[in-house]
Amino acid sequence: MMAEHGAVSSVLLRMNGSWPLSAAAREFAAAGVPVFPCTSYGKRPATEHGFHDATTNLDQIEAWWRQSPGANIGVPTGAASGAVVVDVDVHGPVDGRASFDRAHRAGLVHGWELLVRTPTGGMHAYYPATPGSEQRSWQAARAGINFRGDGGYIIVPPSTCSIEGTTSGYQVEQVNTGPARVLDAQRLRDFLDPHPTPSRPASGGVDRDADVDVSRLAAWVAARGEGERNRGLFWAACRLAENGLPASDALDVLTAAASHAGLAEREIVTTVRSAYRTVHPAPARRGARDGSSPVRGSSPLAADGWFNRDPARPSTESSRVWGL
Repeated sequence: MMAEHGAVSSVLLRMNGSWPLSAAAREFAAAGVPVFPCTSYGKRPATEHGFHDATTNLDQIEAWWRQSPGANIGVPTGAASGAVVVDVDVHGPVDGRASFDRAHRAGLVHGWELLVRTPTGGMHAYYPATPGSEQRSWQAARAGINFRGDGGYIIVPPSTCSIEGTTSGYQVEQVNTGPARVLDAQRLRDFLDPHPTPSRPASGGVDRDADVDVSRLAAWVAARGEGERNRGLFWAACRLAENGLPASDALDVLTAAASHAGLAEREIVTTVRSAYRTVHPAPARRGARDGSSPVRGSSPLAADGWFNRDPARPSTESSRVWGL
């Protein structure tokens, strides 16, 4: 017996890769799921306010896809669509499949409605949103897991992406025939990578904003529009640096938010790195005047090695299929 599915999953089960994107967008809207266009073969929103422009208005949807027939379909997650998604990344040096398997064995990710394979070889696991409870999006970058909830969005089938000249589509991989259940997103995050909170600076430092609200700061970054995204991200990263948050934790907090605002991962890493170097500049090099070999210093907050990673470096790990 087939499990009952929410509106997003129900639409996905009715379509296939041969559907025109415009027809699929209208089908979502007819089912009460708001949609918005993203760039052709990409993930970036193609509207001024991103997922905030999502609508079920068929006239607007027809106008969007008449103008850009190849636009991918974005769906806001959380209460707006009734669906939340665990996004398993296979990107660069990070392979989130091991983390998902570990969470599966711990009983934290059971109850998905369906699994969608992404063009990069990753996976989207769809769950029903928790009624009457907001679950904000977050990212555990080192675990390779993103949670797409309130304040986030996903690209849905039959959208396609172009990766190094090869076009691949989002495809439904598995369907749950058992009962679906809501996901405890905070418990999952605590299991994968505890949500960081600012620590007070060491004695002798000036504690200007020790009570900064990390979640509100991330939500503010996610809402930045074109023209203010980089500046907003830089400002937020400086606030976190001033409050003693390690650089890797700041990147976890801000990457998902800045991605929702439309920034690319490499751009986000560069901006956060720049903010931390501005707030915690490296000590002056020794040897410039005395002739000895120069020694490079570094901030203890940025010395965790995270910024040494190249987010664009291809993964050398082999692919495998999850044993669910």
